[in-house]
Amino acid sequence: MGRFATAPSRLGLPHLAEALTQYAQRADEAKMGYLDFIDLVLSEELAVREDRRFRTGLRISKLPHHKTLDDDDFAFQPELDPRKVKDLATLSFIEAKANAALLGPPGVGKTHIAVALAACRAGYSIYFTSLDDMVRNLKTAEAAGRLTSKLGSYLRPAVLVVDEVGYQPLERAEATLVFQVISKRYEKDSIILTSNKTFSEWGQVFGDEVLATAILDRLLHHCDVISINGPSYRLKNRLAAIERDRNDAA
Repeated sequence: MGRFATAPSRLGLPHLAEALTQYAQRADEAKMGYLDFIDLVLSEELAVREDRRFRTGLRISKLPHHKTLDDDDFAFQPELDPRKVKDLATLSFIEAKANAALLGPPGVGKTHIAVALAACRAGYSIYFTSLDDMVRNLKTAEAAGRLTSKLGSYLRPAVLVVDEVGYQPLERAEATLVFQVISKRYEKDSIILTSNKTFSEWGQVFGDEVLATAILDRLLHHCDVISINGPSYRLKNRLAAIERDRNDAA
């Protein structure tokens, strides 16, 4: 390829520069026309860029695992309609700047954020946090006079995933910080949250009925809610492991 091999690098196409000889060989073997060759080169470069963008987004998102909807055992939760989850995975609620809430007891699969993973693959910016971590970080920033800057971490992403709402009750000052995040994201960007509490119990979670109502008012105005009330996946897996150990010992 000679001098032409340096042009892709100068154009900001490093993958093309590395693979140009390989592409030319494939084109020669397939007897491609010029337009087909150009289409091959551009398609491959685009695929590499999309994969790089997805991996970068995944790293920034702090998602705890990278499961897809195909990994979900819907049969284990007979009360859960898989169509509701798959409807969320179309990401139409994100396009509408709406929210999604997954409610249920511990272990039923609420933190299986395949929807967030799908959003990341689709090019949306994602940030995952537990509610406790978010409150702790905001309190620390507030004490240091950096609250506005830290709030930006939770306001910038197109999708904010807030996990484990309700596992620890909040003081009113802490709940006020949560309200700031919810209200500033309202009708601007989406939230996906998981909670082991029903919405009627949120007054106890946030330590103030009026504040909880204000949070719910903004959160639920545009929100898809999925309740999962079946058995625990974690308990299922633990029992299966115990059974295997028994069989091995026998």
